[in-house]
Amino acid sequence: MSDPVIAQKAPYSIDVEAGQTYWWCSCGKSANQPFCDGAHKGSDFRPMEWTAPKTRKAHFCGCKHAVNKPLCDGTHGKI
Repeated sequence: MSDPVIAQKAPYSIDVEAGQTYWWCSCGKSANQPFCDGAHKGSDFRPMEWTAPKTRKAHFCGCKHAVNKPLCDGTHGKI
């Protein structure tokens, strides 16, 4: 598998709703960051399903290299 495109070197802070499912873009090519728009088609990348455990602001990984995908863990500070 190739490396994902770094969409941005910062998290995307998104208000999420408890129980709602979100599809995080893992390839970095989506025009609808941080969520999938199908731009991965034809590659080895697939979107990652994530369901919000509670209503809050979630910080989705923008660099696509976090260990704790799909949420930011600060990895963008090391790349």
